[in-house]
Amino acid sequence: MANQTHSSACILCSLNCGIKIEVDDHGKFVKITGDKDHPNSQGYICQKATRLNYYQDQKRLTAPLRRRDDGSFEEISWEVAIQEIADKLVHTRDTYGGETIAYAGGGGQGNHLGGLYASALRAACRTPYFYSALAQEKTGNFWVHGKLFGRQNTNYEEPVQDAQYVLVIGANPLQSHGIHKARKVINELARDPNRTLVVIDPRKTETAKKADLFLQVKPGHDAWLMSAILGAIIQEGLEDRDFIARHTTGFEEIKPHFLDIPVGEYAAIAGVSEEQVRTVARGMAAAETVAVRSDLGIEQSYNSTLNAYLARLLFLVTGNFGKHGTNHLVSYFFPLLGHSKDPEAGGVVTQVTKTRGIGKLFPPNILPQEIDSDHPKRIRALVVESANPLSSYADIPAQEKAYAKLDLMVVIDVAMTETARAAHYVLPAASQFEKFEAAFFSNNSVHLRPPVVKALANTLSEPEIHTRILKAMGEISQDSLNELATAAVQDRQDPSKGIFQMAFMQAVSQNPGWNRYGPVLLKETLGKALPNGAEAAAVLWFTAHRYAQKYQKELNEVGFEKTGPALGEEIFHKLLTNPSGIKLVDHAPQNHWELIRHPDKKVHLSIPELLQWLDDLPQTAKEIALLEAQYPYNLIAGERRTYNANTILRNPEWRKVDKEGAMKVNPEDAAILGIESGDTLLCSSASGKIHIIAKVSDEVPAGIVSMPHGYGLHYDGAADYKTVGAAANQLTAVDYCDPLAKTPYHKNVRVRLEKVA
Repeated sequence: MANQTHSSACILCSLNCGIKIEVDDHGKFVKITGDKDHPNSQGYICQKATRLNYYQDQKRLTAPLRRRDDGSFEEISWEVAIQEIADKLVHTRDTYGGETIAYAGGGGQGNHLGGLYASALRAACRTPYFYSALAQEKTGNFWVHGKLFGRQNTNYEEPVQDAQYVLVIGANPLQSHGIHKARKVINELARDPNRTLVVIDPRKTETAKKADLFLQVKPGHDAWLMSAILGAIIQEGLEDRDFIARHTTGFEEIKPHFLDIPVGEYAAIAGVSEEQVRTVARGMAAAETVAVRSDLGIEQSYNSTLNAYLARLLFLVTGNFGKHGTNHLVSYFFPLLGHSKDPEAGGVVTQVTKTRGIGKLFPPNILPQEIDSDHPKRIRALVVESANPLSSYADIPAQEKAYAKLDLMVVIDVAMTETARAAHYVLPAASQFEKFEAAFFSNNSVHLRPPVVKALANTLSEPEIHTRILKAMGEISQDSLNELATAAVQDRQDPSKGIFQMAFMQAVSQNPGWNRYGPVLLKETLGKALPNGAEAAAVLWFTAHRYAQKYQKELNEVGFEKTGPALGEEIFHKLLTNPSGIKLVDHAPQNHWELIRHPDKKVHLSIPELLQWLDDLPQTAKEIALLEAQYPYNLIAGERRTYNANTILRNPEWRKVDKEGAMKVNPEDAAILGIESGDTLLCSSASGKIHIIAKVSDEVPAGIVSMPHGYGLHYDGAADYKTVGAAANQLTAVDYCDPLAKTPYHKNVRVRLEKVA
């Protein structure tokens, strides 16, 4: 039989570039290339995507597992596993309250459908607690967006490809991407004499080496640098007064705070010259269009929520918002988060630490404290899906200690991860290429992708697992869905009649509790009537109709023909029949003002909590200086390199280089430590210690070291488990984090180093 080629998507970062996978008749991936038909990537991929065969071919879970009293595991049937888990969740909910149950993970990169169906399971457990990787990185951003734009789930595009002046802060697009066709875009920008690339970063990254101006900020001192730039802009009268008057409120409230900033002093604290600061301020003010791209370098660093605010003020006060080539708001086919009220307004907080939810998400940093407590409402049961907290969350020792106290931990995954080994039950999932899946991180497209290969025997998709648990909990019976399922079959014969839509609305109104379980209801009724086993895609039917209601005019302008309910069906049909994904609305920047959720449709610049934080920066500088004296080196943890990714790529053989994940050390520090590349270092923090291979490099300044994430995994070799590389989260601490969003300070881990003989 000849090899077959299938359309799919890369699952290693949020861009989810389209790929073509050539598969032989044994189900093995023979070759992976870019998909030219994908609406965003258009054939572009990086080297990591070409190695996804190492994900598909890894050692897999092949049966549900139950942990014995001695810590070993035994295989059990799906029926037993599902019923025992359901009974224990119901017992915990009804005995201690739903708030003692939590959910962690939720789909991962490109594995989005499972996360949608998990919302039904959380509803059945009556828990609001969703611990997400987004809350380990981005919730400071989301909170700031809520204040500036009116809702925490508003987001903006960073059109680096179109801007005349590009400011990259704490990001390295040439390695970490984050923008479509990143390497092509950055290389074109660097070569264009009429455009300017400015990079702010402690490391001389691949992107920094191409910059017109590189500001090598001290780790964790971005707030002083951005404040100095804003101070220079406002003190020199470089703000865009016309834009501010037409599109914002609160400028007169923030202005005095920046007029008082000592620009030269703050520049020195940040480790750059005042001349560089003023060059950037004047360059941004003079440019026709400016785009600001920021990422984890300032989101997992000191003052991370304040950093989010300052980065946005840079483009707002210069008027670079809402026009072509500038940052502007965008809509999403499916919002990846919600909106949480502040605690003083009745917003949900956690039971033990009283931490606020942001975007309906909760930060993994606090999870150990919420479990390892005598509080009557401590977390007792945890469901982990497509995530590996005992590698990826801060402070592995604290996570391990806490999870040992759980009454129930269920892990849903494709492999026996570090977290799975600590679970009470482990449920084997189908891989991302063995089931219908979707990716909708992108603001202007959505990609529903069919399976590439047949699912491994005795595995189930996450939507099916959640559905079975929900039924076993007694929340929904199949018999109660028969009438709705019949309507779905009739509807698919002629969707224009809206038979299922009317039946679905009537069923939910007649069964008030059902509104909590929308994804499962759709899967078990409409999903059964969809072709080619696309049951899990049924949830996108609802999303397509909701999107059509919001953006009918914009959809018609870009080529969709229908109106009303027929437009929703048109979107859904295109999703089902276009394996490379479809393009949706790409909002014209000048029209993005309708996406602002404040009633006045203006940006509200003044955030009192963050202005007070800004005023307190001098005291913060003194506190950081004291910490630096105790631990002489600043570890930047989580560097993205050519061959590291999230922990779903568990086989180290996928890496062509840097298989051990070496720690980069400046030559001056190497001489003091008496080491050379290839030597072993003992790296110690207040939380733990690791052994790691050294690589001497001038990419990092003296006093700074850097290591990648995604290492230190236990690799199942021929007979036993061995660890390859070092896990950065052995060194991080749960309480070392942003005071508001609780995002960890992964870019500011204070450590000591010594050579290992």
